[in-house]
Amino acid sequence: MNNLTHILIIVILISCGEKSKHEFSLTGKVKGIDNGVVLYLEDPLNEEIIDSTTINSHSFNFTTKLAETPLRVILRTKDYSHYRYLWLENNPMLFDATETDFLYAKVDGSQTETLSQSLLQQVDTLTRKENLRLSMEFIKKNPNSIVSASILSVYSKSWGKQITKDLFEQFSIENKDSEYGKRIARYIELNKTPIVGEQFVEFEMGNQNGEIKKLSSLKGKIVLLEFWASWCVPCRKENPNLVKTYKKFNPLGFEIFAVSLDKDKQSWLKAIKEDKLIWEHVSDLKGQENEAKLIYGVNGIPANFLIDRTGVIIDRNLRGEELNQKLVEIMPVANRVARPEPNGSG
Repeated sequence: MNNLTHILIIVILISCGEKSKHEFSLTGKVKGIDNGVVLYLEDPLNEEIIDSTTINSHSFNFTTKLAETPLRVILRTKDYSHYRYLWLENNPMLFDATETDFLYAKVDGSQTETLSQSLLQQVDTLTRKENLRLSMEFIKKNPNSIVSASILSVYSKSWGKQITKDLFEQFSIENKDSEYGKRIARYIELNKTPIVGEQFVEFEMGNQNGEIKKLSSLKGKIVLLEFWASWCVPCRKENPNLVKTYKKFNPLGFEIFAVSLDKDKQSWLKAIKEDKLIWEHVSDLKGQENEAKLIYGVNGIPANFLIDRTGVIIDRNLRGEELNQKLVEIMPVANRVARPEPNGSG
């Protein structure tokens, strides 16, 4: 009986030891950050704070229970004055920023993070074109890595539907079933990316009051399909010009159908009120996963499509005076003096 007891104790100790090896922890050392400053672990995919801790003696420690790993997070201060993206795994991890900036801290204990850093170090000083090329090569070489799924979810709109689909088809089942994989699959399913000369693509979405509005409800008018958000600084700066354009050309049959990429409804409504935006507004409050954005292949905002009375896209990304001049070309202008009809004499 004693021997059996000893064996059970040994088994339990071994099991506990193995379990501890597969539990996440992140222990770090930093410089240039005062003691008492709070560090946050944020899930950028879902925009959620996972955990927080306080710096003490220029060190910190997380022992967070992670729902799944590998998990990409932002380790940051409240004001983002210090931040670092990194991949967490169910292992004891070390973070050392004593000899370098916080952004370039040495991280050990995560193979996923090591793989991700191998790419980041290559593309750090490259042009966007070279960055895209090397990132695509990385995905082709590492189709089973969650890092590849993360990269493809970001660059899918830049590479387009067909390239994205070809890369996605090489992924493992686990990658396809990941949150990144689901977002990529949704993009492939929805994306149409209409170009100038083609008919607009129909969609419907809720307005500020939850009423469903269709883009086609404005067919027969000149329509500017405008993509924006309350947090987009260039969008907000352009809004006063757009208001002037709308007031001038709306009586002549010009309309704006504005799609917001906001996630927070109150921020969206506040921006509409502050900027005095008096046209049709819709949003599904899904942020970068906005359905219309995916359909139209919008990479960044502000972005817009000018649609004529027959529903054909006739131009893209017109702003300010450039938009005004285009509208003058395609529709009657209030202050244009009518030319006298020929009287037949002469």
